[in-house]
Amino acid sequence: MNRTLRHALLLAFAASLTATPALAAKKNSGDAATVFVTVNGKAIPKNRADTLIAGQTSQGQPDSPELRSAVKEELVRREILTQEAIKKGLDKNPDVQAQIELSRQGVLIGAYLKNYVQSHPISDDQIKAEYEALKAKLGSKEYKARHILVETADEARAIVEKLGKGEKFEDLAKQSKDPGSKERGGDLGWATPASFVKPFSDAMVKLEKGKYTTVPVKSDFGWHVIQLDDTRELKLPSFDEAKGQIAQQLQQRLVQKHVEDLRAKAKVE
Repeated sequence: MNRTLRHALLLAFAASLTATPALAAKKNSGDAATVFVTVNGKAIPKNRADTLIAGQTSQGQPDSPELRSAVKEELVRREILTQEAIKKGLDKNPDVQAQIELSRQGVLIGAYLKNYVQSHPISDDQIKAEYEALKAKLGSKEYKARHILVETADEARAIVEKLGKGEKFEDLAKQSKDPGSKERGGDLGWATPASFVKPFSDAMVKLEKGKYTTVPVKSDFGWHVIQLDDTRELKLPSFDEAKGQIAQQLQQRLVQKHVEDLRAKAKVE
């Protein structure tokens, strides 16, 4: 057998557990009863091979006689090892049983959530509404700002005073308690106001280019002195470019809310 292909099959097995629900629509009830190969008198059904093959083809592996031969060999090896494990009574080991049950739950959960998503499709109107909401939230501008973050208002006022006397913002930023920006002169890069906490963004958007806040700004992180370096027009992806990602995010939110609703209704003792 091609070693690379066999290795890919081994790596794909865990993924194939969650891939099984995705294949359910392509299978018919007769596949489960069709024997693919028999090992020591134990029949391996065809749908088990179909699952592995589909898992490989979905990742770009062409369906070929070599792939099918590799799948057959993999299933034979797996069955031999499974039979040997059962002979040793390992299937009765509590830890092994727990792992088997977790794998079973994973497959059922994948099947259930796939079914839920299929029965609750995201509409184009929902995607468009989300796109417009994101546009409104992000605004039309990006801001390039710096800040110096300190513990107290007195520290912040002292920094403002030093700036007024001509000291450089970049030099004073070295005393900032924000490790991500202090070594860059307080530079926060380009970002939209929505990227910052509200007190910070409210103060930032009121600044003129090159100006700094003469009154310290308080947030949950501490006290900020903010300087606005520049602004530019925000270039957003078009609806068509963003559609797929937005649909995926809406789908994830839908599933998360459904799971949370089920959890809230569950009786847990």
